[in-house]
Amino acid sequence: MLKILSSALLYTALSLTAIPAAAQDLIALNALREGDLRKLNFHDTPQEVSQLSFADLDGNVETLADYEGKLVILNFWATWCFPCREEMPAFDQLSAAYADQDFVVLPIASGHNPVPAIKKFYANAGIEHLPIRIEPTGKLAAEMGVRAFPGSFIISPNGKEIASLVGDAEWFSDSAQAIVEELLGSYTETDG
Repeated sequence: MLKILSSALLYTALSLTAIPAAAQDLIALNALREGDLRKLNFHDTPQEVSQLSFADLDGNVETLADYEGKLVILNFWATWCFPCREEMPAFDQLSAAYADQDFVVLPIASGHNPVPAIKKFYANAGIEHLPIRIEPTGKLAAEMGVRAFPGSFIISPNGKEIASLVGDAEWFSDSAQAIVEELLGSYTETDG
């Protein structure tokens, strides 16, 4: 009986060490999700991102490829969306906290969002560390799979979608910061 138990323990120990590094990373990241961030879905396999463009307020056109080399939290929002407006100050705090790292929070106002309304919201909410990006057609959000606002995605420094979240979350929570730090550390160690 003792021999059977020790064999079972050895088999279990060996099987646990056989988990690929990517799976171990997913397990570690999933363990960091708390509160609203339990809705954050880390993908088993990184996914391609849309190559459709969006713009800044000066009309300069960008794509997500312009942010390669940085860890990105991409957020699709709208001025008329109350949950979107509620989470923006947390995104602003998160952006400020990691401003000296290869990290960016990239909110894109999708669909009909008058620029004066965006500027007024940023001013009233005290948003100081987030860029203003617009995509009036809504095609980029649709191609990324957004079915409701807000919709957020984590994009790795090598330009792949690694996680998504439907709905709002507390993006400056201890959980969010732990996830950002873990991801920044893992891509620094492996060079993306």
